[in-house]
Amino acid sequence: MKHHHFIIISLPAQGQINPSLQLAKNLSRAGARCTFVTTVNGFRELNDLPSIDGLFYASISDGNDDGAAKMDLGDYLKQLKRVGSENLKKLIDRYAGDGHPVTCLVYTFLWPWVAEVAREINLPSAFLASQSATALAIYHHLFSINNNGVYSSTSEIELSFPIKLPELPLFLRDDIPSFLLQNDPYSSFMIPVMREHIQNLEHDPNPRVLINTFDKLEEKSLKILDKNGICSIGPLIPSAFLDGNELEDKSFGGDLFEKSKTYCQWLDSKPEGSVVYVAFGSIAMVKEEQKEEVLQGLLESDRPFLWVIRSSKEDDKKKNDEIYGLNGKGMIVPWCSQIEVLFHKSIGCFVSHCGWNSTLESTVAGVPLVGVPQLSDQMTNIKMVEEVWGTGVRARVEEGGGIVKREELKRCLEVLMGDGEKGNEIRWNVKKYRDLAMEAVKVGGSSHNNLNKFLESL
Repeated sequence: MKHHHFIIISLPAQGQINPSLQLAKNLSRAGARCTFVTTVNGFRELNDLPSIDGLFYASISDGNDDGAAKMDLGDYLKQLKRVGSENLKKLIDRYAGDGHPVTCLVYTFLWPWVAEVAREINLPSAFLASQSATALAIYHHLFSINNNGVYSSTSEIELSFPIKLPELPLFLRDDIPSFLLQNDPYSSFMIPVMREHIQNLEHDPNPRVLINTFDKLEEKSLKILDKNGICSIGPLIPSAFLDGNELEDKSFGGDLFEKSKTYCQWLDSKPEGSVVYVAFGSIAMVKEEQKEEVLQGLLESDRPFLWVIRSSKEDDKKKNDEIYGLNGKGMIVPWCSQIEVLFHKSIGCFVSHCGWNSTLESTVAGVPLVGVPQLSDQMTNIKMVEEVWGTGVRARVEEGGGIVKREELKRCLEVLMGDGEKGNEIRWNVKKYRDLAMEAVKVGGSSHNNLNKFLESL
């Protein structure tokens, strides 16, 4: 095999770091040289970076190295493209001069311009998609020039529903990534980003998309994307929880937040499958009213729970059991290793916004999911969880209020953790997909083979 040097470039957001860094580890263990790259300011925030042979780290300037400039995401993305593209080229030149020429650029969701840089300097590139194949199939349907997608040249069009994709359920307004809707606050800059991604792939005579999923989970969605060079290589989670080939690989590394030290001992004290794990990701901020409804729903369900609530000045004032009124029923921590928690034998259910990483990780861990989607691809993920895979349920918001009420949360928990027929069926489905995920990453499995084919194609 040709000796490769990959640059894998990611924004410093936990949902982007985790799959990117895991891919870097996997490629390094396969004998390649990998350099994980993020922004200067972001790199300073990373903790516990893995140290393995062949894995290196670098940063490039995004024009805001001290993090002091405050700008909206749209302006930031324009600056990132302008400043980042020049600094990425300088980094590539530096490696060539040092005797470690880069052979492939791998980029994530908010870096579509990396494909243009790669073409300009005659390097192959690959898009690492950290959302589901189903979400990507929706983007392709809307943005493809070849298929006359309604968003292929403009976004000044109101989408019509339902959206029909081959062999998939009909997608209604509440089922597609939220930023595709005109009234979404992120649509003005996310629609151009996704258009750029899809059309970059269409312009590339040899497109490559590495996606964090596995064939048996999203076979029909992957089929839609076949002409885009789609290559399922997931689940991208630490080896100790999957194939077991690297037992010391128990965390992604690159944490942006310091995790609590006490939750593992607390989980160890709980019966198998008894604990509700609640976490709403590293970015989304939950409204106080929603927090209160979740808290009361958990307390009234009378099941032990572990809830991750990111620290803020407001939260710092009420960190103890007396103020939260837990009465020993649950534990609230500012951060934890999600993969470690999901694979703990005490976890019986996961309440989540249903981002793709969380959805995939809960499936691989064999844990049923209560989805409380808020934005982006979370809407699509819970659609698939509830209607296609049968691995969880969607918590319905109160009409007109946008809040999931305590009674609805209690209903969902009873479905998934009670003795009813639906709960039994969901638990069976989750275990089925857990076993299929394990098979995919083993030697000879679909994801293992796909990664090897990708390497051979370069």
